[in-house]
Amino acid sequence: MKVAYRSTVTPPSATQPPPEHPPVAVSDPTLAKQPRRERPLASLVIAGAVAGVLSGAALGVLWWRLAPRVPIVIQPDGTRPQGFQPEEYLAADIAFAAIALVAGVILTIALAAMRRQHLLGVLTAGLVASALGTAAMWQVGTRLGSVDIEGLVATTDVEFLVDAPLDVTMPGVYLVWAIASATVVAVLAFFDLLASYRASRAR
Repeated sequence: MKVAYRSTVTPPSATQPPPEHPPVAVSDPTLAKQPRRERPLASLVIAGAVAGVLSGAALGVLWWRLAPRVPIVIQPDGTRPQGFQPEEYLAADIAFAAIALVAGVILTIALAAMRRQHLLGVLTAGLVASALGTAAMWQVGTRLGSVDIEGLVATTDVEFLVDAPLDVTMPGVYLVWAIASATVVAVLAFFDLLASYRASRAR
């Protein structure tokens, strides 16, 4: 009599998990790198205003430290300059203009880097920065370089020398920052126009 034995050995494929396959890259257009979003015009103007105030305040300290001061003689009956020194007043104005010029160029270039394709917005932000920066620079510099001349005259009975208050004598230097900003934008616009012209000629 034949006895049939049932095999208890299971094939390897029944007990072992199927081999893992490497993940297949799925191209999903939503996962693609999104283009860089443009900064809105309002944020550019706000950035210019904040940068203008902060840089203007810092440059006011620099102007106060660098600008030459005119010595004046304090007397019990009034004041008089120590000799004729118009170059000292001119030097203070030149220092103010030079600092404003550098600030206008650098700050406008930085604003253009934020939104290069919208030069009108860069010009607006640059002019806002120039107005606030020039005002902050003058305010800080004159406050640090202020001298109470009337109080010294009223309280002294001897003659002595002091530095005159720091101030701007030529109002035209207040426009240097704005002119520098407008010039930078004009140069950028010219190069954009030149590049567009060359591209059209190359077609």
